[in-house]
Amino acid sequence: MATHQRRHDIDWLRVLAMLSVFLFHCARFFDYEDWHVKNLQTSFGFTVFVGILVQWIMPIFFVLSGQSTWFALRFRSAGQYIGERFKRLFIPLVFGIFILIPPQVYIELTSHGRFEGSFFRFYPHYFDGFYGFGGNFAWMGLHLWFLLVLFLFSLVSLPLLLFLRGEGRSRFIQKMARLFEKPGAILLWLLPLVVMEFSFHPAGLGRRDMGGWNVFVYLVFFLYGFLLASDERYRRTVEKHRVILLALAALTTLIGFHLRRSGIDPSFGSLGYLGISALRTFNSWVWVLALLGIGSRYLTFRNRLLQYASEAVLPFYILHQSIIVVIGFFIINWNTPVFVKYLFLSMSSFVTIILIYEYVVKRLGFMRFLFGLKGQKKRA
Repeated sequence: MATHQRRHDIDWLRVLAMLSVFLFHCARFFDYEDWHVKNLQTSFGFTVFVGILVQWIMPIFFVLSGQSTWFALRFRSAGQYIGERFKRLFIPLVFGIFILIPPQVYIELTSHGRFEGSFFRFYPHYFDGFYGFGGNFAWMGLHLWFLLVLFLFSLVSLPLLLFLRGEGRSRFIQKMARLFEKPGAILLWLLPLVVMEFSFHPAGLGRRDMGGWNVFVYLVFFLYGFLLASDERYRRTVEKHRVILLALAALTTLIGFHLRRSGIDPSFGSLGYLGISALRTFNSWVWVLALLGIGSRYLTFRNRLLQYASEAVLPFYILHQSIIVVIGFFIINWNTPVFVKYLFLSMSSFVTIILIYEYVVKRLGFMRFLFGLKGQKKRA
């Protein structure tokens, strides 16, 4: 029977990535781009902060999800895996679409001058048309799009994942792991990412509305995560090169900001677009690998904080943006410096989310079910 040694670094990185997403969405209240609700005064600093995080934050989520899938399929049949994905991803998505997301849509329409009246008057209009196509119904769950996309990836990629998991396919995985160890071979994995980023028009199938990347790029990251968990040599390689990878990530981030100001032709299909696509994907890939390497080196321990946060991370994700948007809506007109308001927004939102999780989600069986958590173990 196979034994399972839990990768605590994956758990820590998932928790820290969730914290980064939370800080990212708090910053969206202040950056230059439009969002569901915006502060009256925007900030260049928070715009830069958002621009850096968007490069790696959702890619690493998909890589970590791919890694978790490798371990899940070692101890579950295909049917058990799909059932677990349905309970953990699809049910919270549906719950969020009908209960947690309408306040965000209401606040967006109200703050943008497109609706007047109470939330209860708005709710029937929530079902008027589809969000993103001129309507209101957020069929993708706004920030919960990650649950939808990950659930679909779990379904469509399952035959391939089962094929790679098979005992007879271990030779392929071993060959890939040996190749991965060779100097510079890490960067060969960049090519599929560049192809997926460059090939699809940003106004069509290559839309970047969801976290700054198109879904085809996310699918590659998900599959890469599955492979990276399949052999210990992958972990050792990224840990060994973590400093170089981090330096490359920082350097290409600076180059990327410079190119955005250089006047290079960004139109789809141009050489400039190809160069920008290659740089973006390179930067994202080395960020992800650097973070995996740092986690492998320094985050291999387990404590009570990790035990608590590992269970809380999914409910926290489901709740966080709705809470941020609601609190942000009520502080728009505060005559307060941006950074002070950011501290208030982030701290008050964090405390509110934790209180809801601790005293409502965690303790009530039906709420645990709606938020994708397992039932509480009964004590003897």
